[in-house]
Amino acid sequence: MSTRGINFLDRWIASNIPETATADAVSVSELTHKLFADAKALGIKREEIDEEVSSLYRTLVDAIVHFDPGVSE
Repeated sequence: MSTRGINFLDRWIASNIPETATADAVSVSELTHKLFADAKALGIKREEIDEEVSSLYRTLVDAIVHFDPGVSE
């Protein structure tokens, strides 16, 4: 397991999914490419993220569909 991978994914989603994002395949694909590019820039391998979620696609769609800017951590 990679705590670093899931922590990065959580922070990335909070910071990089725009309020206006749509859950279509093209938008999710673009977000996925950006996520992996940003992870690579920090030395985080794709495997560290992939092993933490059953489906990255579903994770990103869920984040888009359930976007709620009024909820704080």
